[in-house]
Amino acid sequence: MNTKETLWKKTLAQIELEISRPNYNTWFKKTFPYSHENEVYKVGVPNEFNKEWLYTKFSDMILEKLRSFDPSIKSVEFIVSKNKSPKQESKTEESSTAKERSEQALPLAKKSVDRNSHLNEKYSFNSFVVGPFNELAYSASQAIIKKPGVYNPLFIYGSTGLGKTHLIQATGNKIQKENPHTNIFYTSSEKFSQDYVNALKNNTINSFKKKYRSYDVLIMDDIQFFSGKEKLQEELFHLFNILYDNGKQIIFSSDKHPNYIIGLEDRLRSRFSAGMIVDITKPNYESRSALIKTKALQGDIDLSDDVCEFIAHSMEGNIRELEGVLNAIGIQSELRDRKLTVTEVKSLVKNNIKPKKHLALDEIIKIVAGFYSIEPEKIYDKTRKKEIVYVRQIAMYILREYFNISYPAIGREVGGRDHTTVIHSYERVKENLVKDPNLVQEIEQIKAVLDV
Repeated sequence: MNTKETLWKKTLAQIELEISRPNYNTWFKKTFPYSHENEVYKVGVPNEFNKEWLYTKFSDMILEKLRSFDPSIKSVEFIVSKNKSPKQESKTEESSTAKERSEQALPLAKKSVDRNSHLNEKYSFNSFVVGPFNELAYSASQAIIKKPGVYNPLFIYGSTGLGKTHLIQATGNKIQKENPHTNIFYTSSEKFSQDYVNALKNNTINSFKKKYRSYDVLIMDDIQFFSGKEKLQEELFHLFNILYDNGKQIIFSSDKHPNYIIGLEDRLRSRFSAGMIVDITKPNYESRSALIKTKALQGDIDLSDDVCEFIAHSMEGNIRELEGVLNAIGIQSELRDRKLTVTEVKSLVKNNIKPKKHLALDEIIKIVAGFYSIEPEKIYDKTRKKEIVYVRQIAMYILREYFNISYPAIGREVGGRDHTTVIHSYERVKENLVKDPNLVQEIEQIKAVLDV
């Protein structure tokens, strides 16, 4: 049985995975389980400011996580208290704050997580910023909204915090809006696993199978969780086949391409490859700038242009990290009742700015060669074998495009070739990227390994 302490510990563990470290430390580190009774879970917080921020910014997420462990919870409240239990509060204090706490209750009926589909309505395309880093994934989602099944399954992968969950839930919400009678269900692979284990324990496996096989659209997040779990993979395999054979839309997300999920069965990889596999990469400067402006507008955070430019230039991490920095700026702006200067923002976010990764040219070539399973030495050879030339051209393209190394330097490094050869290779790959989606995926996978 889950005690209030266990529930909050599990909830915090889930939240920590989904938000930035600054956000977590600022808003959740000093919270504690206050009480759990009458379908209401109460969270203790240190001050009014913390209470207001959790209520405004994180209440949806908190309730969703709590309910994933205990569906009986209908609302969550935030209590300003230094005591760990209501029994430690005096009766006077309890009565004086009863009305306030009642007003802060968050009834399930008013929450944005749909109790049937488990989709969160806050994830919409109105707040989704499209850029070069995610436009292919966005286009694929729009295609299945117009014609479910056109890409089946749709498999979206990318590093943590790049907006995969936002995109797949926004897709589900849009399908639901345009087709209200469509039976849609969103779940994480971990929640699917919990349901499966509970069904085995309670001897309700037939009900479990019937439930998941009844959906018109199944959206499953974080598929990499199935790595090495043979029984779960077998169950997913049979579920996939039934939904697919009946023309139902399946959407998956993962932190990596299915070919690189260790411990994933080949038959599942084959099924995933039958549809559309697209990735979301780290946003470039222009996309980061657009994201910052959009998120600041949504959070009612007043940023000057030079602050926006500084953050976009300095922070090359994921979207969650950008949101965490913006929240920190928003808090400080409220406390000071003014916009922050660039100097103040630099001081505020200095621990969030990661040093740029530096790799030697031979290391980069070794990684590219390894990706294509050839010996690095062959890239330097004078051979004109097509498979070697192909890899050599890609290595040259990556050295130029993502590490800004000069054409002559690349030529000298890669077997003493003339800079015109390097330019030709670069342009050749650039042209092929426009017409070859497989090459696009290959380049993005290599970028992920190089962390660029």
